Amino acid sequence: MLRDITIGQHFPGNSVIHRMDPRAKLLLTVAYIVILFVGSNPIGLALSALFLILAYGVAKIPLKLIGKSLRPILPIILFTAVLNLFFVPGDPIFTWWVITVTWQGLYNVLVLSVRIVCLIAGTSLLTYTTSPIVLTDALERLLKPFARLHLPVHELAMMMTIALRFIPTLIEETDKIMSAQKARGAELDTGKLTDRIRALIPVLIPLFISAFRRADELAMAMECRCYHGGEGRTRLRQLHLGGMDLVLVAVCAAVFTLIGCSGMLWGLMGL
Repeated sequence: MLRDITIGQHFPGNSVIHRMDPRAKLLLTVAYIVILFVGSNPIGLALSALFLILAYGVAKIPLKLIGKSLRPILPIILFTAVLNLFFVPGDPIFTWWVITVTWQGLYNVLVLSVRIVCLIAGTSLLTYTTSPIVLTDALERLLKPFARLHLPVHELAMMMTIALRFIPTLIEETDKIMSAQKARGAELDTGKLTDRIRALIPVLIPLFISAFRRADELAMAMECRCYHGGEGRTRLRQLHLGGMDLVLVAVCAAVFTLIGCSGMLWGLMGL
């Protein structure tokens, strides 16, 4: 289960999405998240899912990674779907005892499930096609206007990127600790819920110790290299918005506008 979590991982490539300016990718990702809630109808969500599948195809990233990234949050999706399916009032499909399934509940389940899948897969595409270092530069450049308000822009961008970078590392460390505990006879996957929670204590304690040790080592390494923040620092790679970036932004803007207007079409259909 832990090895299926792909959040924060980067898959190098040479596609147009990989080469795209990271600032544009960040802004487009935020716009895609917003449009998922604006175009909250079957037509809009279908277009959002189709757009995402095409983006994964252009980036040459296997679609099976979407399933791997969604597997850890599948219980949350199922729990939310059950609540909407059985407890949303409306026109009943069938009734048994105290359980009533309605058309409105079924509609909410489909909309909510597709929205969550697109949300996770869309944000994962950003990290799949953008390295943490480039993502740090993009965040810092986008937040640069707030530096006039004495906001520590460089430090905030560095903290966010370090946290994103160490997600796969902590997941790998957790998997090793769980395997070591199982080799010593610990039963982490069996028993009652309370027994499983108690069994996690021998996993969480060494995990926290390891995380604090890694943080201390990283801070020591940065101090030994005379790291003093972003003031006066130069960058190996300069960010430039090229012609292909503008074309991709224009295409995405047109698609997002179409998705946003899909609600009007859905309303004209009388549905």
